[in-house]
Amino acid sequence: MRIFEPVKPLRNVLTVSAAVLLLALRSGQASAATINFTFTGPGVSGAVALAYGAAADSKYPQALEVTGISGFFSDSNNGLNIVNATITSLEAIRRDPPETTNLLAPRDFSRFAVTAGLPDEDNGSLSFDNLFYPNGSPQTASDYPVHGGFLDIYGLLFDIGGGRVVNVWSNGDFGTGAIDYGVAVATPAKSLDYVGGGVAASPEPGAFVLLAGGLGGLVTWRRARKSRLV
Repeated sequence: MRIFEPVKPLRNVLTVSAAVLLLALRSGQASAATINFTFTGPGVSGAVALAYGAAADSKYPQALEVTGISGFFSDSNNGLNIVNATITSLEAIRRDPPETTNLLAPRDFSRFAVTAGLPDEDNGSLSFDNLFYPNGSPQTASDYPVHGGFLDIYGLLFDIGGGRVVNVWSNGDFGTGAIDYGVAVATPAKSLDYVGGGVAASPEPGAFVLLAGGLGGLVTWRRARKSRLV
């Protein structure tokens, strides 16, 4: 059982927020609506710009499909020494079938297979759907009722080079008004890091900076333990 390090102050990642914004604008994402956020947790941090358009998940019309990503990611756990690695791209949506008992998974539900090292409940893969919920995610798993946050429990999967992917997801709101997030890092061969909870995202509710398209929405945040479902 890994003991989490204390959560690091958000100022450690806010210093690269301006660079994320500049990267988004230079990469041509300004033609779509853009949301900027930072996250920090035990040994992990990031500053991210997401671009999205009007396309939505066919099962959840309030879930907008993320079309582009830029930013930076750091991870000091397990000797990784990843410092401000450039986020290069999103992993493509595969629309894999979820478990037959999971009737609430979005249409964009996808899996990234990892040969070794993931917790047993992940069944050998990181789940993702690359969806953004401007007004907070609904329940998206039949036997996991907790929900909320601008990501759902499957979340985003993006590349940071060297064959490595990062998964960021929401664990949901357990009733105190804050959302807890989780972060995993892996290659197809093995899990490199798995921070199941204790990751906080910023800005606070209602303070998202939305560029060139302005989709306003409140999100709620929660810090709680993660129970991951695929």
